[in-house]
Amino acid sequence: MNKNSLEYKKTLTTLKKAHSLIYKITEMMERQDYCIDVMQQNLAALGLLKSAHAQLMENHIKTCFSRAMKSSNEKQKDKMTKEILQVTKLYNK
Repeated sequence: MNKNSLEYKKTLTTLKKAHSLIYKITEMMERQDYCIDVMQQNLAALGLLKSAHAQLMENHIKTCFSRAMKSSNEKQKDKMTKEILQVTKLYNK
């Protein structure tokens, strides 16, 4: 991912928000805040991480995966396809 691209900056911002929120959740746990409040913040962090994953996947498909599929290197195509399937399988667990 190109550091200067809008997609990179958007994904990095989303990950930083998730990081900050996870820190906040940790503090909430240490203070023994109300369980529902902690769970709501945890769900918000999960949402941010899912969003970042989707952004990363979209960028990968548009760049690396697309480039590999256009090449004549069948081994590379097979590798890229397997990687996408593996990541998708992990995400859906």
